[in-house]
Formats: sequence, structure tokens, C-alpha cells
Amino acid sequence: MKQPILAAALALSSGALAFAAPASAQDVTGLWQTQTNGGQVEISRCGNSLCGKLVSSDHIKSDPAVKDTKNKDASLRNRPLKNMQMLYDFTGGPTKWTGGKVYNAADGGTYSGTITLLSASELKLKGCIVAPLCKTEKWTRIK
Repeated sequence: MKQPILAAALALSSGALAFAAPASAQDVTGLWQTQTNGGQVEISRCGNSLCGKLVSSDHIKSDPAVKDTKNKDASLRNRPLKNMQMLYDFTGGPTKWTGGKVYNAADGGTYSGTITLLSASELKLKGCIVAPLCKTEKWTRIK
């Protein structure tokens, strides 16, 4: 009598693991390599939304104290680029987040954005001034 109960328990726990694995594979949080400027962005949860900070880039590697000199807001031009929040207010999931903002230090502009998780190791970030004036990049997971 104990064997059928044990078998049922094992089957249920195996089924639970099968459902748990895809959920973690679909987690967008982590460290991502950008397509340009050697950027590395850490995406994390900020309350009920996603946010991301610039951890490293070619500019940061050559000068760790590099500032956000092109920011359209003059009062922010003295802040360091390293660990600066550049993604914020993305909601949705588990594979597509919308309604967020993308800050681009290269031109000092902030754009509306979407993040689409293409696989466990690749995402697509799209930033738009207004549709159809958009730029899309594919990022690769570092960890």
C-alpha cells in the first residue's frame, strides 16, 4: 500500500519540478551584455516592475569616474554612469514587459521601451521616441 502512495508523491513532485524549471528559465533578471559600447546592464525587480542599471561599458572601463555629460537635464550631468539606472517602470511578463523607460547616456534621451525575453539567454530591448521611430537591440545573458 505504501508503494502507490510513494509513486504518486514522486509523480507529483516531478510534475512540480517540470513546471518550476520553465519559470526560472523565463526570468529576465540578471546581468546582460548590450549590443553596443561593451555595456553590461543588471536587470532586477524594483517593486512590481523591472529596472536596470548600467554596471559597465567601454567608457566606464576606460574611466570609472565618467559622468552623464549628455543628459538633457543639466542638473544630472555630474552623476556617474557606473551603476546609473537606465531602465525603469517595465511591467508585465513573464516574457514581455512594456510601459517602461530607457535612458540612453549616448544622447541623453529617455525613450519609451519594451523588453521581450526571446530565450533564457537572449532578450530584445526596444526604445522609441514615437512609433515607428524606434531602435532595437538584442542583449545576451552573462549570468
